[in-house]
Amino acid sequence: MIERTDAREDTDAREDTDAREELDTVDLPEVATGSLALPRVLDYETERAKLPTSNARRATVLFIVLGAGLVVATLIAAALGQMQIPVVEVIGSLCRRAGLSCGADASHVNTDAVLWEVRFPRVVLAVLVGAALASAGAIMQGVFGNPLADPGVVGVSSGAAIGASLMIVTGLAAGSTFAIPLGAFVTGVITALVVYSISRSRGRTQVITLILVGVAVNAFAGAALALMTFSATTNQREQIVFWQMGSLAGALWDSVVTVLPLLAVGLVLAFGIAGKLDLLSLGDDAARHLGLNIERLRIFAIIIVAVLTATAVAFAGIIGFVGLVVPHVIRMVMGPGHKVLVPASALGGALLLVVADTFARTALPYAELPLGMITALVGGPFFFYLIKSSSASRNGGW
Repeated sequence: MIERTDAREDTDAREDTDAREELDTVDLPEVATGSLALPRVLDYETERAKLPTSNARRATVLFIVLGAGLVVATLIAAALGQMQIPVVEVIGSLCRRAGLSCGADASHVNTDAVLWEVRFPRVVLAVLVGAALASAGAIMQGVFGNPLADPGVVGVSSGAAIGASLMIVTGLAAGSTFAIPLGAFVTGVITALVVYSISRSRGRTQVITLILVGVAVNAFAGAALALMTFSATTNQREQIVFWQMGSLAGALWDSVVTVLPLLAVGLVLAFGIAGKLDLLSLGDDAARHLGLNIERLRIFAIIIVAVLTATAVAFAGIIGFVGLVVPHVIRMVMGPGHKVLVPASALGGALLLVVADTFARTALPYAELPLGMITALVGGPFFFYLIKSSSASRNGGW
């Protein structure tokens, strides 16, 4: 027994000696600052998460170009129509109303009446609706973290269509010019809140769940809309169809006065949360560590989107691609920083809708094309081009 133990100890000793000799032949890393420089398991450089920023000079140029383009577009829009009015006379009419002496005097007795009773209300409403839809699209893309999101994801447009169609089918639209906008606004906001409440689970809302619920609600709204269209009379059916195509025809100062407070408050709140949307780009965990209440921000953002979109859709019908294309283009130019993206999108959306509406009412003599049809026909192919272009291939500048 003792001999076996001694033999085992001799074997262990020889193995220890062999292990030391092998260790001596291994090339150890160089010693730096008194400790071994051990190799890294994952040998790559990592970048710290950073908030998206925008070039100040480029942002200034962008705002100047968009602002100047909007001024020029509004003047031309007021000048064009069945009754052609020179731009200098449009400027002269504005100056006379402001008590200034500039521009040119009216060459026709009805110039001021046409401008102030027909064209100026329509141009102002186009500016407000375009700004609302584009800024709502920018907020939705920031909340979802996806440059392909638009306000229709949460069912605002489809819900507003149900309200407007309900007012038409029940005959309430015949009693008041504000019945359709009121019904569209109320049901649009309610639909967005319903989508968000269904998407909540255990005090949180998953983005993918919100999208899926929005798709389901949009499908249900489409079925309800088809049912009302089927049960409506011929005149009511035509009114429903034309409302869904989108138009600013018949815009009056009463409409502008009704829309202005809601859209002004919505735009101010949208600009206010732009900086917080940048924190979402860092990821939910990083945003929470920075003290951001993500759930509260998403609720607030969706309420702002619902108010902006429902107000715009209520008075203009369903107008697509403004909230999708405009923020996407601005992001490709300036990057994803929402402090610049949201206000720039508002200016870009206003410019786009003024140009589109001018084309809609002047392309054909004594006829008017649906505004929503024009934005879809132009915005769809243009958006395909953006996706296929080299700039868009870098994830849309996201």
